[in-house]
Amino acid sequence: MIRLTVAEIAQIINAEIIDLDPAAVISEYPEIDSRKISLGSFFVALPGERVDGNNYAKEAIAKGARFAITTVNLGIPSFVVANAGEALATLAEVVRARMTHCTFIGITGSHGKTTTKDLLGHILSIRGECVVPSGSFNNEIGVPLTILHCTELTQFCVVEMGARHMGDITNLCKIAKPHIGIVLVVGTAHLGEFGSREAIARTKSELINSLPEHGVAILGSYDALTPLMGEGSSRKRIIFGEKSSCDVRAADLEFREGLAHFDLVSVSGRAPVALRLLGAHQVANALAAAATALEVGISIESVAAALSTAEPRSKWRMELHDVDELLIINDSYNANPESVQAALRTLVLLTQERGGSSWAILGKMHELGESEREEHLQIGRLASELGVDHLVAVGTELYLDGLHLDPADGDEMLTHYFLTQEEALEALAHIQRGDVLLVKASRAEHLDELAEKLLAKWQVEQE
Repeated sequence: MIRLTVAEIAQIINAEIIDLDPAAVISEYPEIDSRKISLGSFFVALPGERVDGNNYAKEAIAKGARFAITTVNLGIPSFVVANAGEALATLAEVVRARMTHCTFIGITGSHGKTTTKDLLGHILSIRGECVVPSGSFNNEIGVPLTILHCTELTQFCVVEMGARHMGDITNLCKIAKPHIGIVLVVGTAHLGEFGSREAIARTKSELINSLPEHGVAILGSYDALTPLMGEGSSRKRIIFGEKSSCDVRAADLEFREGLAHFDLVSVSGRAPVALRLLGAHQVANALAAAATALEVGISIESVAAALSTAEPRSKWRMELHDVDELLIINDSYNANPESVQAALRTLVLLTQERGGSSWAILGKMHELGESEREEHLQIGRLASELGVDHLVAVGTELYLDGLHLDPADGDEMLTHYFLTQEEALEALAHIQRGDVLLVKASRAEHLDELAEKLLAKWQVEQE
């Protein structure tokens, strides 16, 4: 965190100081999980649905936290406030206002936010210190935590912004005040909450509408609504994608072993990129990061080189496990119709190269509202159209309900349904060397556990 005295912090968050020198200088960063506390951090005791952060404050101090922000006097070095969450947000807002040396970048979109911010952080680090969220810290707690990791040396801060309701992103922008806003795509994630793509688009456009008049909008061309954001304002608009009309685009795109190779093209030139991230959908994420990096003055050659060295960072997102000629794609962190479609295409690409059978092991996609049944059925149909050999539904029959396959019409995909992961694990005894397995579902389905069990079982069987 940027340096503030204890007295300054107390005034900012309207706190009572307990066992701290008012003149002492604070530069530690915040943690909300006492298990992650280390030297150089402080603890914020947030209320939870099942636990009260105040109950872990003493443990945090014992582990090395310099102080805690609590709502009760526990007799430990602390700032006692009325509401810890509001104190965290207020502190972040003031810190942000003092960071005139730093460029703040907001990212939103129905999918791809986490990968894009990881890529962007990797590229921007060429220029100077860059702070990016740890994991999916994209809400009213995560955004302040990200900002409070900045120091006087931080030149870029990338803030991931999610939304559950209209106005959520506007509120996050009041704290982060981004100079640059990236909207990746308007998809169907959270369709059940917003009701329509148009409502999702209005929510995502809050980021662009919150930019200053001299701000920059980085907009994807992968749906009809995103490229229209910010029209009519004085804000600079940069469109990225694979069309020749895009300001930043991918040309001569091809795939080798599921990895994208293309030329990055912009007004500043052309440079080759060879991604190390699996899947066709990674091209859009790479272009968004590239467009932003080019805008802040990094050369196209440096951007292309950085994209070509970026490794996967976030767990359970298109993780590849290649063991004894079996390839498992663990993409179980999250799922929506667009990301499942992209994952299926990657599955088919990799299977064609390896010569075995393709297995799409899918759990339920959540938060689709009234379109839930149709969206799942469309995925089942797409799997057949793409030539997936086995569609395995785990815990839901939605992918198969209404799916009519006729071998006479060339529908050769085999379908399987299992109520539990244990049943699926036993039934998947027919996988062979050369096969490729995709495991994907919304996080709440915990299919990461099935992926790990499949891998462990295969390793034992090959010994």
